[in-house]
Amino acid sequence: MTHRAAFLAAFGVVVASTAWAAQSGPSPAAPLSPVDPKALEDVPFSIDGPAPPVAPATVARDESGRATVRAIRLAQPLRLDGALDEAIYTSVPPISDFIQVEPEEGAPATEKTEVWVSFDDDYVYISFRCFETEPTRVVANEMRRDGNNLWQGNDVVGFVFDTFYDRRNAFQFIVSPIGGRMDGQITNERQWNGDWNPVWEAKAGHFEGGWTVEAAVPFKSLRYRPGRAQIWGFNAVRANRWKNELSFLTRIPNALGMRGLNQASLAATLVGLEAPAGSRSLEIKPYAISGLTTDRVATPRISNDVSGDIGFDVKYGLTRNLTADLTYNTDFAQVEADEQQVNLTRFSLFFPEKREFFLENQGIFTFGGAATGNAAAASNTPILFHSRQIGLNEGRVVPIDGGGRLTGRIGRYNIGLVSMRAGDDVESGAQPTTFSVVRLRRDVLRRSSFGVLFTGRSNAVTSPGANSAYGVDGNFAFYDNLTFNTYWARTRTEGLSGNDTSYRAQMDYAGDRYGIQVERLAIGDNFNPEMGFLRRDDMKRSFGLFRFSPRPRGFTSVRKFFWAGSADYITDGADHLETRDLSGEFAIEFETSDRFAVIYNDTYEFLPRPFRIGSGVTLPIGGYSASNLRVAMNFGQHRKFSGNLTAERGSFYGGERTAVSVSRGRANLGSQLSLEPTYSVNWVDLPQGSFTTHLVGSRVTYTMTPLMFVSALLQYNSAIHAVAANVRLRWEYQPGSELFVVYNEERDTWGRRFPDLANRALIVKINRLFRF
Repeated sequence: MTHRAAFLAAFGVVVASTAWAAQSGPSPAAPLSPVDPKALEDVPFSIDGPAPPVAPATVARDESGRATVRAIRLAQPLRLDGALDEAIYTSVPPISDFIQVEPEEGAPATEKTEVWVSFDDDYVYISFRCFETEPTRVVANEMRRDGNNLWQGNDVVGFVFDTFYDRRNAFQFIVSPIGGRMDGQITNERQWNGDWNPVWEAKAGHFEGGWTVEAAVPFKSLRYRPGRAQIWGFNAVRANRWKNELSFLTRIPNALGMRGLNQASLAATLVGLEAPAGSRSLEIKPYAISGLTTDRVATPRISNDVSGDIGFDVKYGLTRNLTADLTYNTDFAQVEADEQQVNLTRFSLFFPEKREFFLENQGIFTFGGAATGNAAAASNTPILFHSRQIGLNEGRVVPIDGGGRLTGRIGRYNIGLVSMRAGDDVESGAQPTTFSVVRLRRDVLRRSSFGVLFTGRSNAVTSPGANSAYGVDGNFAFYDNLTFNTYWARTRTEGLSGNDTSYRAQMDYAGDRYGIQVERLAIGDNFNPEMGFLRRDDMKRSFGLFRFSPRPRGFTSVRKFFWAGSADYITDGADHLETRDLSGEFAIEFETSDRFAVIYNDTYEFLPRPFRIGSGVTLPIGGYSASNLRVAMNFGQHRKFSGNLTAERGSFYGGERTAVSVSRGRANLGSQLSLEPTYSVNWVDLPQGSFTTHLVGSRVTYTMTPLMFVSALLQYNSAIHAVAANVRLRWEYQPGSELFVVYNEERDTWGRRFPDLANRALIVKINRLFRF
């Protein structure tokens, strides 16, 4: 029997087994409903995994660790309270027998986890019962939605839906024992967009032997294939922090760790699911905003200026898998301020996108395997489309009049279109500009793709006229850990011609015991993607890395050792050496999730032009050799006090540099209050002069409920002589609708009156989601 035939047969058994379910005692509150056999006629394709389970079973497994699970139709919605007291939890066998990824790959999980997948006409429900041998040791210190510490510092359960069953893209959902939750989009199993915020609900509960979760995801919040009968990819994970144990529904290689939840190709197959009749979803989200602003740096000065405005966003499902987003008079006043950075290099700093309108389906626009999020800050790979170029210029906000996006899938093609119109800004010199992006990517083989990307802006930044960029790229994945990233791209800027192309070829093998990476990257001197981000141009880069990371059996306190060596060799377009970096690292990952590392770098840097590095210090043209030793200790985020402590010392541009830093620090002061301090100091002694930089900051967060919190980001940066505060209250007063109260202030520490006010603003913004 084929898997397709087995799938249809399994549905027949589901229909026939309704009487069995009724005899097992369902209450009138949530009786099970039979599956309509007509819904089975549009099953789109065969399943990738074992034959579907025969009722009453809800999971079937094969010898390779793959699984097929069955969803249960409900006649009435679940009562979402985390109590797990409805009939389904006694009448339907749970999905169980999770498999360890860490510390013992392939071994049964030491703590039992039970899962149910059910649905009605509006929602897909996922329910967890997590047993604990020592319930008092459960780690739960993050309650707010998308909290910084939720994923790495809490006991959590999570699940993914591969709604197109393409085995490469998915929607991800995470919940903690106290109701903190996180969500994200996974693109091509590699890019994770944690700023996607769909409408869904989750409630956590507790029982004598552990904790529970009930989650409800509306069909309207998801995109999926046409047809009533659906086959989705599905996986579930549980992280037990006090044991530092990670387990999944399916077998996942330990080289992937938590990234295993991103691997849609290794997920189970979910059958029995029926999508509601095909109405097209429509969401309208109007907003109103008012503010009080003072800006003493602007010309002319602004003092206690009262303002108000309105606008709206519209999301319309053209089909179940193609979505149009429209925006008018777009406003992002509620977005958290950027974290300050100290730049001791001659290259541009990268700041990630934080504005919600640009974040959904952001992974579609990723080009050539370029790094995303904070990882892009240290990458030399150009980003052809970086949405922060829209509505921001020279650090100032430029008004966005409106625009739209079209994103989604048609068959094996991913499509992304953007057209936005921004106004002018006298202070930064920005002119009214139209921004356009076209992205098309086709899935090939099992986990690979190739595509094209075009970006254009009607007014360039560097010269009169327009600017555009276009390119082709390919991402190829083989086995579990081997990937190849390639691209070729070109830009067009009036006044710049020739030497305007870039290409990349990278191989990355990321196994658990061994890792190898080889790359060749070239960027022309006139390559100028003004809708993207370019850290440095006029370069040819050759890079190689080898890693050996065994798991010792003789050290009970050590999970892994790391030895890694790399060589980075960069020349300009004329093949003159500009940068050489030879690096060696030894690290220990402990069973407690703490990590100790020692890194040594031997570098050479050529300055082709004078470089102003500090207050009153300018380095002359020339070549500089340096060596640096860095020692780092990372304390696991599940601890009451955690963070990365780093100390380093070495030669630096003909002188010496000593640095100490505390990053990603966190003090958990209960489940509602947290303190996240950061501090870095650089003592630099050069022949041309000496200087010291300080960067001090802290984020203080108080969470009233999982959907309501107040957060204050306080920062001092000696390099720009500024103290800044960003205080935000966010309340999701109903799903998808929010109230924001934001206070921003910046003061100049070198002003005549210390600290002299530079600017401040008090903003109140409210929006309301209407779904049809």
